[in-house]
Amino acid sequence: MPDIKITPLGAGQDVGRSCLLLSMGGKNIMLDCGMHMGYNDERRFPDFSYIVPEGPITSHIDCVIISHFHLDHCGALPYMSEIVGYTGPIYMTHPTKAIAPILLEDMRKVAVERKGESNFFTTQMIKDCMKKVIPVTLHQSMMVDTDLEIKAYYAGHVLGAAMFWIKVGSQSVVYTGDYNMTPDRHLGAAWIDKCRPDLLISESTYATTIRDSKRCRERDFLKKVHECVAKGGKVLIPVFALGRAQELCILLETYWERMNLKYPIYFALGLTEKANTYYKMFITWTNQKIRKTFVHRNMFDFKHIKPFDKAYIDNPGAMVVFATPGMLHAGLSLQIFKKWAPNENNMVIMPGYCVQGTVGNKILSGAKKVEFENRQVVEVKMAVEYMSFSAHADAKGIMQLIQNCEPKNVMLVHGEAEKMKFLRAKIRDEFNLETYMPANGETCVISTPVKIPVDASVSLLKAEARSYNAQPPDPKRRRLIHGVLVMKDNRIMLQNLTDALKEIGINRHVMRFTSKVKMDDPGSKLRTIEKLKLLLDDKLTGWTVTLQENGTIAVESVEINVEEDEKDPKQKTVLITWTNQDEDIGAYILNVLQNMC
Repeated sequence: MPDIKITPLGAGQDVGRSCLLLSMGGKNIMLDCGMHMGYNDERRFPDFSYIVPEGPITSHIDCVIISHFHLDHCGALPYMSEIVGYTGPIYMTHPTKAIAPILLEDMRKVAVERKGESNFFTTQMIKDCMKKVIPVTLHQSMMVDTDLEIKAYYAGHVLGAAMFWIKVGSQSVVYTGDYNMTPDRHLGAAWIDKCRPDLLISESTYATTIRDSKRCRERDFLKKVHECVAKGGKVLIPVFALGRAQELCILLETYWERMNLKYPIYFALGLTEKANTYYKMFITWTNQKIRKTFVHRNMFDFKHIKPFDKAYIDNPGAMVVFATPGMLHAGLSLQIFKKWAPNENNMVIMPGYCVQGTVGNKILSGAKKVEFENRQVVEVKMAVEYMSFSAHADAKGIMQLIQNCEPKNVMLVHGEAEKMKFLRAKIRDEFNLETYMPANGETCVISTPVKIPVDASVSLLKAEARSYNAQPPDPKRRRLIHGVLVMKDNRIMLQNLTDALKEIGINRHVMRFTSKVKMDDPGSKLRTIEKLKLLLDDKLTGWTVTLQENGTIAVESVEINVEEDEKDPKQKTVLITWTNQDEDIGAYILNVLQNMC
């Protein structure tokens, strides 16, 4: 049995640094190449020495697939291609190709220019890396080489996010990346057809969560923001530049409009302008409502949301500020947090998942004091709220995807070990599927059955359909195709006997089966034959029943003849004879005549 091997270099029983090595059919594919937000040392990037101890990895990897532009999925890409050394193809969708370099450059600036880190990629390296990218269109099959085929499916989550179906020979794998099974205010729900892969590799960030109603969550969010600003407080909403940011902006914009509120809302980054430009450019990736109203009004042209200036941090009075990044691990959101945290009138709302090690994770765990690298300690007196506007699938969504694509095995990545164990038990109970959850550096070997593809000739399929449809409906009747397996030019073909014999160049030997049915019929032999013909015309509506010159009834190769008893002409013997390929119809006619007599 051929094996599929998967080794997580990141995201194995962990969230962040997604990077999986997939080997099947002699091909090696890297799925995502992310960085870990919780680390600032060498642990931030996947351990590429696992692939080859030192030197370039091009000869060991056939292609790299990036599911979407979030840095925990693409943040190590320039490091891998330009510093470690990879010159092969990198596949991602058009929006991901447009947006990823902007986020990579933004992260590089924070790491190198503000924190003074070395061993990091340069701006030029990002550009050189993106030259290796081959953009893919949804539902378009792409041949990486003669054996390796990939196809992208819509994943929701963020603009341009895709799930990838990967096929080598008869083996196939679906890698979800991050996905969302429920539509939101600006993106549709993930979708995949019933592709029945050997393995589904699914994210499991919210493996134990079943989210409450989205409407209740939105109402709660708006109520909390409104209450805080009404009493003069400041609300900080840490977000990533694209995705939840646009979702919550649309939500607040419509609420401010409806309630005629005048409190300022700021978006604290230059990236948003670019982000909104991309939403306009890739409008087809958004949901139906936005696409419909786009001509009259662009949902991303915000009336109440203004750009933020750092000088506003110390401004008195109420305000709502969206700032990046979303986990409070660096950048402007962290700067604002340090200033606003000691004031109990203020509030921070964390709208998404925070990995361990980040400030976001610490305050959500209830930390009242946060210590920073320079021994600075910040007291957290502001209200801390967690509201999941995360665009990840919850437990229900993951189960729904399994039901939709019907895999033979499931693997959980991008989640916490305890939560994965719970979901694994649920998948085993509900679908009876083997479910894997390897840790980083652990290789999973999944055996798949050998499949031999066989082509069937059109004439054979048409003949079977005609034969099946001509008989009375019976859902329990098996559909059998009788043919000859012909192997030619490394192809196996199922053909009807005539075509196969013609191809081989030999004459056919025909074997006929005959059954007898005794019946009482006072009329002449010809009269009995006419009666039988009328009966068969009635019973075999889809077949041609002919009365031949020699007084025999013929249906395909089946022949029905009548013999008279010389001593007692009333006693008739009906002879039914057929060749083996018409056994079904022959047996059916025999049954009809036996019931009649």
